[in-house]
Amino acid sequence: MTTPPAPFLDEIIATLGADSVVGDDPVVVRPRSTAEVAAVVRSCRDHGVAIVPRGGDTGLSGGTDLPVDRSAIVLSLDRLDLIESVDPDRWTITAQAGVTIQALQEAATGVDRKFAPDWGARGTATIGGAIATDAGGNNVVRYGNLRDNVMGIEVVLADGRIWDGRRALRKDSSGYDLKQLFIGAEGTLGVVTSAVLRLVPATPYTQSALAAITGLDALMPLLALAHEQAPAVLTAFELMPDVAIERVCSRYAVTHPMPNRAEHHLLVTLASSEPVTDMLTAFLHAGSRAGLITDAAVAATAEQESSLWFFRDEIPPPRAYPDHHAVGLKLDTAVPIDRISEFVQRVGALAATLTPGAHCYGFGHVGDGNIHMMVLPTDDGAVDDFLERKPVLQRAVDALVFELDGTLSAEHGLGTLLRDRVEPQKPPVEWDLMRTLKAALDPADLCNPGKMLPPVQS
Repeated sequence: MTTPPAPFLDEIIATLGADSVVGDDPVVVRPRSTAEVAAVVRSCRDHGVAIVPRGGDTGLSGGTDLPVDRSAIVLSLDRLDLIESVDPDRWTITAQAGVTIQALQEAATGVDRKFAPDWGARGTATIGGAIATDAGGNNVVRYGNLRDNVMGIEVVLADGRIWDGRRALRKDSSGYDLKQLFIGAEGTLGVVTSAVLRLVPATPYTQSALAAITGLDALMPLLALAHEQAPAVLTAFELMPDVAIERVCSRYAVTHPMPNRAEHHLLVTLASSEPVTDMLTAFLHAGSRAGLITDAAVAATAEQESSLWFFRDEIPPPRAYPDHHAVGLKLDTAVPIDRISEFVQRVGALAATLTPGAHCYGFGHVGDGNIHMMVLPTDDGAVDDFLERKPVLQRAVDALVFELDGTLSAEHGLGTLLRDRVEPQKPPVEWDLMRTLKAALDPADLCNPGKMLPPVQS
C-alpha cells in the first residue's frame, strides 16, 4: 500500500477536521456522519484512493486487508454509533453502521422486543460489518442470517451519492430489491452507513440444555425431534465436541458441565414468551427413548444458562487454542444439513491422512448446516510439518465442500482468505454477473478492491 497523496489528505482534513484523520500506515479516516462519509468517498474518487471500510474489526476472512499496489485509506465507521430510532409499533430499530450488536439487543430489550442476530463478538461487532458479510451466528435456525433481519439500508455509493433505502415496509414489489446487492458484498459496491432492522417478539423464557449424543448420525433425527417437540421456539442447535469443551475447562479452570460425557454434545436452546421447560423436557425424553441422547445438563437458572453458553462462546480456536490457531486450517463451511455428519467425518479422515497428528474438530450451527471445522498442530514442534502439509489438506477439504454442494463461506465472508479458493463453487456465469455489478457500481474499483471476487484467469 502506498500513502495517499498529500493533496488528498489536506482535502480530507479541511473537510472533516484534523482529528478525523489518524495514523500514516495505514491512514484511518473517521467520519462522523453519512454526509462526511460521502465527502470522503468523493475525495477518494477524485484522487484515485481506494476505500477499505472497517467496522468492529472482528472479521475472520481478511475483509479489511489493505491493497498492496495502490494508495488506500481505512474508512472507520466507529463514530457512526447512533441508534436513530427504536419503534416497537413498527417492530423496527434504525441504527448507524458503527452501533454494536449488543447495543442493538439492549435497545430492543428496553421496549420489550428482541433483535435476534447474536454471536460471541456481540460487544464489538458492528451492524455495518455484519451487514457487509451477511453475518449469521447462533440463532439462524430460527431467525435467519443478517439479510433476513434487514428491512432497508442507507449506502454511500462509489461515486459519492447517497442512496437512502431505509424503508420499514414488510411488503414492497416495486422493483429490484437493491438492498440485497449490498448485504454480503463486503463493502465492494459501496459503504453501508445506516439500516432499518427487524425486531421480533421478546423471549423472556429462554432455556438451554447440553445433551450428550450417541454420535454424529444422531444429529438429523434429533433436529427433527426438536422441531416436533418445540415447534416455532427452537432458537439454537449447536454441535459441541467434547475435546473442545475439555479445552475450555483446562484453559479457564472450570468444571465440565456434563457428568456423563460423550464424544459429541448438542447445545439446544428454546425461547418463547411462555415457559419452555415442558417442551425442552419432552425433547430430551424423546431423544433418550430413541437412543440418541445418553445424558443431559439442563439450565435451571440464568447463571446456569450463561454457563452453558460460556462454553459455546469459548470453543472457537482463537479462544481455545491461542498459541496455534493462526496457523491452523479454519473453515466457515456450510453443507446441506443432511450431509453434516458425512462432512465432519470425512474432514476428520482427510486430516488424519494428510496431516497426521494434527488436532481436528468441528463445532457450530447444525440447524443451518454451518459447521466450523478446525485442523491445527497440537504442539510447538509440529508447526513446521503441519504448515508444509496444510496446502494439500486445504485443497482436499475445499474439493469435498464443492462435492457436497456446500460453500466455503457461510457467515464470515470471502475477503482475501477465500477469494482465490472459491471460484469452483459457482458456475462462470455467476461470477460474470457479480463482476458486471461491480463494474457498473464501482468502475474505478475503489471500494474494498481485491476482496471477494476471484481474479479473472488470463
